[in-house]
Amino acid sequence: MTTPLFESTLRSLTLLGRGKVRDIYAIDADKLLIVTSDRLSAFDVILPDPIPRKGEVLTAMANFWFAKLGHIVPNQLTGIAPESVVAADEQDQVRGRALVVKRLTPLPIEAVVRGYVIGSGWKDYQDTGAICGIQLPAGLQQAQKLPAPIFTPASKAEVGDHDENISFEEAQARTDALLADALKGTGKTGAQLVAEARDAAIALYTQAADYAATRGIIIADTKFEFGIDAAGTLHLIDEALTPDSSRFWPADSYAVGISPPSYDKQYVRDYLETLDWGKKAPGPKLPADVIERTAAKYVEAYERLTGQTL
Repeated sequence: MTTPLFESTLRSLTLLGRGKVRDIYAIDADKLLIVTSDRLSAFDVILPDPIPRKGEVLTAMANFWFAKLGHIVPNQLTGIAPESVVAADEQDQVRGRALVVKRLTPLPIEAVVRGYVIGSGWKDYQDTGAICGIQLPAGLQQAQKLPAPIFTPASKAEVGDHDENISFEEAQARTDALLADALKGTGKTGAQLVAEARDAAIALYTQAADYAATRGIIIADTKFEFGIDAAGTLHLIDEALTPDSSRFWPADSYAVGISPPSYDKQYVRDYLETLDWGKKAPGPKLPADVIERTAAKYVEAYERLTGQTL
């Protein structure tokens, strides 16, 4: 097993920023390098222990979906090998875990699609009978499949903060305001882009969920990010349909009325819930068995979903 990468240290490119998991570097005016580390965050706190192969799994799974769903909406990929844009002694840091992508202007929202009532959506539904203002049938149980997938946008939070669910109209207003300059001359408005993002996100989720069902996996919900090029053309960016951005449930252990086990940070969250740490940074160290079981779960998700060995 390769040594886990908590943080990349590329000197040949300019570091633009680090997110919870990804490090972003400038290549030139048109391209970025995104390195997916083995960092893991839980409850919006980056934990001190990396999860071996996590970055490799996330990159491979995103590439799988970019290829499978590329006919729905353009994506960020350039096809350029990451090893070709860094120094020779830095190639090990990017091999299998990095992407060379187009420089695009991100929409200031998270494009969340829900196919099942769970998580913050379940809490919202219990309180109001709706999710993000979308009225739903009465009497739904936890983890029940919705009559049709719904688009429930969220605000983008800084690292360490929580995304907040917002209405479709708020997402449109926010995008209009924050992308006004980027959209000049394109003939598009932020409101139009959010409508495009909604339609693309639901189509992406629907096709992905239908495929995953044939592999014994339920995709309960997922989060997409979109960006635009200079012409205002919508692109799928960041990651897509990974265990970090989605809720994957094994179909054989799914039941309505409970929160089903999932292919993501379940072991970590379960362990952290036994501690009295306040869910604020710095996060606690993880026991070796929790790290190993979490790493195995990520690999299992990829192999079960794709039918390929990592």
